[in-house]
Amino acid sequence: MALVDNKIPVTFTEGAIRKLEEIRTTNENVAPYLRVGVKGGGCSGLSYMLAFDDKTEKDDEYLVSDIPVVMEKVHVMYVLGMEIDYEHGLNSRGFVFNNPNAKETCGCGESFST
Repeated sequence: MALVDNKIPVTFTEGAIRKLEEIRTTNENVAPYLRVGVKGGGCSGLSYMLAFDDKTEKDDEYLVSDIPVVMEKVHVMYVLGMEIDYEHGLNSRGFVFNNPNAKETCGCGESFST
């Protein structure tokens, strides 16, 4: 699929973008696209996907601060309006998913149900 003209269904905080750029520039073998989506599993039913990956024919492509992002169309309904942040404090470190569509989330924040 071609680059989608409309706005990406999720947002990234400045902290998340900085961390993603750091990952891209410090790892030689990182795939060209950042994949955002969901998969079955986790203690609440669905888990978030955030990983560098290759593009497939099912993907729409977006551009976020010079980072090419891919997402399957069927995943949009689960993540629409979600904010992805990166925390690096003493108590927690990693990507955080703030999803307004999640009815329930698990304690780790990586699994949810709709």
